[in-house]
Amino acid sequence: MKIIHCCSILASVAVLMFPATSHAFPIANTGTGLQVLVGSASSIIATYQGNSASYSNDLYLMLDALGNPGNDGDTTNDLFIFNNQGSAVGSTKSLGSFAVGTELMFRLHVNNTNTDYFTGSASRNPDNSAHARVQENWQPNETLVSFEDLLNGPFDFNDLSFSFTNTVTTDPGRIPEPGSLALVGLALAGLARIRRGCNKE
Repeated sequence: MKIIHCCSILASVAVLMFPATSHAFPIANTGTGLQVLVGSASSIIATYQGNSASYSNDLYLMLDALGNPGNDGDTTNDLFIFNNQGSAVGSTKSLGSFAVGTELMFRLHVNNTNTDYFTGSASRNPDNSAHARVQENWQPNETLVSFEDLLNGPFDFNDLSFSFTNTVTTDPGRIPEPGSLALVGLALAGLARIRRGCNKE
């Protein structure tokens, strides 16, 4: 009896010293509603990071009939990646390589409610709310995406998290807007004027 009592005490102490956390996996904390863009010509490797969802969710990369990224309205073309209840944390899948700057649209299919949610703009989803966060450089050269699987929330984005390499949220080939170029020009002109003033002293 003393041994059992001591074990109970030790267990209680362990709980106090090491309380259970509600999320033992990474959840993106920025980037709500952002797009996922290809950042380099290298192969994109997805890694399953975990979930705390009650529902069973399947993750897909949306492809057209030719295997190109995009939404052609036919979900049978999409590439299955992970299931949040069946895939092992840390498991990986190669998604292939694509042209730099191409948007990769991911679809979360909620098996329990037969509902689909998408990365990117809120307008893509049935409740007109963003259902994915996309955190660029979560780790070096790695983007973290976290999904919410409930219609109208609450939006805690803990229902499926995955990361993948060689992706960004800002088009790497985007040309700066004229306004940005003008600001850069003004800054350079100001630096030149300061330098000339220093040389005269």
